[in-house]
Amino acid sequence: MSDLHTVTWRKSSYSNGDGGACVEVATGCLAVVPIRDSKIPTGPVVFVSNGGWSAFLDAIKDGPDALS
Repeated sequence: MSDLHTVTWRKSSYSNGDGGACVEVATGCLAVVPIRDSKIPTGPVVFVSNGGWSAFLDAIKDGPDALS
């Protein structure tokens, strides 16, 4: 995926409004989830597989005990 101009970026609901901890993910990609720092929208993008992203979200929902 090289053209990210057509995707919709969503900021994490846990990101605060004063410039800290701002993570955005893009929707509309078929096989990957693009992730970027919303403070640097033209900066690097990390691509995670859909399965990897789902596992990450599941681990967060399950809490820290699920990671041990």
